[in-house]
Amino acid sequence: ILVSYDRLQRYCLSLTEIMGCGASTPAVRPEVAGARKEARAPANVASQPEPSPASIAGSLLGKGYQNLEADYELGKVLGRGQFGTTRLARHRATSQSLACKSIAKRKLTSAEDVADVQREVQIMHHLKGHPNITFLAAVYEDREHIHILMDVCSGGELFDRITAKGYYSEADAAALLRTIIVVVAYCHSLNVMHRDLKPENFLLASPAEDAAIKCTDFGLSVFFKAGERFTDVVGSAYYIAPEVLHHNYGPEADIWSCGVILYILLSGMPPFYGDTEKEIFRCVLKGTIDFDTEPWPGISPEAKDCVARMLDPNPKTRARANELLRHPWLRENGVASDKRLDDVIITRLGTFATHNKLKREAMRVIATGMPAEEIAGLKALFEAIDRDRSGTITAEELREALKMKGAVLRAADLETLMSLIDVDASGTIEYEEFLAATMSRHQLEKEENMLRAFHHFDADGSGTISREELIAALSKGGLLSATEKEVDAILKEVDVDGSGTIDYAEFCGMMTRNQESALKVADASRSTRGNISAYKASKTAV
Repeated sequence: ILVSYDRLQRYCLSLTEIMGCGASTPAVRPEVAGARKEARAPANVASQPEPSPASIAGSLLGKGYQNLEADYELGKVLGRGQFGTTRLARHRATSQSLACKSIAKRKLTSAEDVADVQREVQIMHHLKGHPNITFLAAVYEDREHIHILMDVCSGGELFDRITAKGYYSEADAAALLRTIIVVVAYCHSLNVMHRDLKPENFLLASPAEDAAIKCTDFGLSVFFKAGERFTDVVGSAYYIAPEVLHHNYGPEADIWSCGVILYILLSGMPPFYGDTEKEIFRCVLKGTIDFDTEPWPGISPEAKDCVARMLDPNPKTRARANELLRHPWLRENGVASDKRLDDVIITRLGTFATHNKLKREAMRVIATGMPAEEIAGLKALFEAIDRDRSGTITAEELREALKMKGAVLRAADLETLMSLIDVDASGTIEYEEFLAATMSRHQLEKEENMLRAFHHFDADGSGTISREELIAALSKGGLLSATEKEVDAILKEVDVDGSGTIDYAEFCGMMTRNQESALKVADASRSTRGNISAYKASKTAV
């Protein structure tokens, strides 16, 4: 399963077909990725044997059990996932602070899951020592957990540096990408392909302005040999290379992902975009790059050439990492200009990773008010998966339900699926979250549903959503890290007419992510709703 919310929605809709429950809309069975290719370590790296299912309950790393808390004092929780928790850990002897990611072994239910964790640890050991790669300090194993200790990255994500600085130039973009390409060149020189390069996987070591950028998350990474090709489709939709979709790729796919990152750094938008993952992939395979619309006329020819060399659809002629480091625009002290880029790019970058939070909260609101007859099939599906009748779905329950119907997910894939549905990051899927994830586009765009969601944000019934209402609603919805700065970025992006508020037509545009569709929905609403106050009056009367 690929990391994309649109893919997630179609995938969850398909569960109604897999589980045999009647749904209100036709389900589409997800595509099956190509056969998984075994990831082998190069000759100079000690390989660990594939564990048998019987060995899963015992030592997985082959080094015996160790007592983590004898050496480290565990502190506050830094993050939670479906398969473990990351805490602050302080070394008792040196007082060094690290991030401790604890993976629950009981959640690694197959030999393949175990192999994935073993390979991630092995690769992090193999890449140890580079200043721009998350440092693996130690690995502990006890009877219940594998504990991975890494340096703490407290400065936020890649785009945070840009939005915090305010002033942004081609030279800034070149410096950021140069660091990324240096990391990729290092990985490839050691026969490691990352396979999930994206802005979210580059973190800042600290809040300091000159803090180092660190590449993280090697969960999908593999060892490769010269000429070896891989077939499994993995990664995040916007950043996947065309040859990955053709099930025949090598390390050149990482360069494509870097090209997408650079395009976003220079324009604030991905080069290949669509309302669904299928549409994104169609654009990727078509390979047409837009260098004509704003802000590209103001971008230098050298920068465009650098992008084009990385987004070459032919992996054989695509630039290699070492070649790119010699490119006139990308190299240190190169021709990248210090001239300030359009501020709209900074706004877009600030919105790019946050916009989905607003939409997901709106979808949750819509889901809670849908008529019972429209969601009968989805309710039956939820109850079938919720085996212990707790009112929530755990990762284990979702995995077991899929396994019973022949759809087997790896631990990493299941964690991705869970995190995308679990809006409030509670570690389980609540009924409202499940409905929001499985809701069809037709249901989303129904006028009554759009109005209900809009009214949720428009608390004072003024007909517009103010900044204060947006902050309050997102906070009330339990969404993660929606700071005031991020809300301001969303407001600037959605507020097309610059009024400082979001009106209904602009809200529809945000929800549909398609201007033509947004106008159609908004126009239809004007002829039937009268105005939003009429909607409020009807609800009050009821």
